[in-house]
Amino acid sequence: MNIDQIEAKVKSIDKSKSDFIYELLQAYGLPKASISRLRSGNLNLSKSDNIIIWKKKLFYQVELNADLHLTIDELVGSTNTQKHNPRFIIVTDYDTILSIDTKTGDSLDVELERLYRHYDFFLPWASMEKSQLQNENPADIKAAEKMAKLFDEIKKDNLDDSVKFKHELNVFMARLLFCFFAEDTNIFDKDIFTNGINSFTQEDGSDLDEFLNKLFLLLNQPNSERTNTPSYLKNYPYVGGRLFRHNYKSPKFSKRSRQAIIDSGVLDWSEINPDIFGSMMQSVVSQEQRESTGMHYTSVANIMKLIEPLFLNELYEQFEEAKGNEQKLNKLLHRLSNLKIFDPACGSGNFLIIAYKELRRLEIEIIKELGQISIYSSITLENFYGIEIDDFSHE
Repeated sequence: MNIDQIEAKVKSIDKSKSDFIYELLQAYGLPKASISRLRSGNLNLSKSDNIIIWKKKLFYQVELNADLHLTIDELVGSTNTQKHNPRFIIVTDYDTILSIDTKTGDSLDVELERLYRHYDFFLPWASMEKSQLQNENPADIKAAEKMAKLFDEIKKDNLDDSVKFKHELNVFMARLLFCFFAEDTNIFDKDIFTNGINSFTQEDGSDLDEFLNKLFLLLNQPNSERTNTPSYLKNYPYVGGRLFRHNYKSPKFSKRSRQAIIDSGVLDWSEINPDIFGSMMQSVVSQEQRESTGMHYTSVANIMKLIEPLFLNELYEQFEEAKGNEQKLNKLLHRLSNLKIFDPACGSGNFLIIAYKELRRLEIEIIKELGQISIYSSITLENFYGIEIDDFSHE
């Protein structure tokens, strides 16, 4: 089970019933047989109806009539709690959930409805320590390794260390990344890019640059402006944006580098986390960072720890206050559309990407509250700014 699957399972849990804790444990892949024994009482070391104790795993208490913060403080210092050595102490009233990670000292205090946004907190149940969040996603690591190999092969085929070539190669790698994601996430037809390379270019790689040059030009052309499009490129959509705007020539290829592109393309990129994959890709161009791939960037969980108190919590409070009031909801939508987010040392844009996603998530909640059905967002990418000195990270 990977972290994306865990997040989806946590999000789907019914938080309003007493089975919540069992579904939460199951979301992290804990054995169903053990959870059944816990539910039946055979594994539960507690004699109280509102408490569940699973030795070394969990001390869980439902408290409907007392202050949850006082309750969890008492449990942390309790001899009864300590003798069972639970990894997590949890208290809830089914509206809010509080938890302490007894190993790291980390704490959690969120509305139950928003627990899925902090799914990483309980990852140790899935044998994933939080510091290893992305390293435990095999798809991310495999993709980074494949792209690193591809980058090395292209460098072997193109012995050019000029600043101009390095910049164009960075743009080229970014274009490849887009195409790999696009063919597995319904932007392109399924596998059209990888299959096209496999079917319409020579095995020795001699004409692959020409194929890619034609394709990248086409992706920047609206359908109305296309003429004499080769049949093998007709099904590619207009992409627009800035990624394919400049007519940079693709690098030269050999049999090995062509195969490296195909090997990267056959991965299922829909399983790969796009939020912070850009940072992992920074290691592609640095031999020194290869051994620590994925460990030099800020995780999604830690980004949330910054942006929630910075602006997101306040916006959600306004949303709660505006529920049922159309004028206030529309005013909040207008505010979202005018927010400006700036990161002065943005790297590959992790903070900006997560901020964008979270604001879009809130916008969708507001639109649903208004009873509208809209496919258009008023939150534009032009509202997000960053400065970054490293060329590859920028691209």
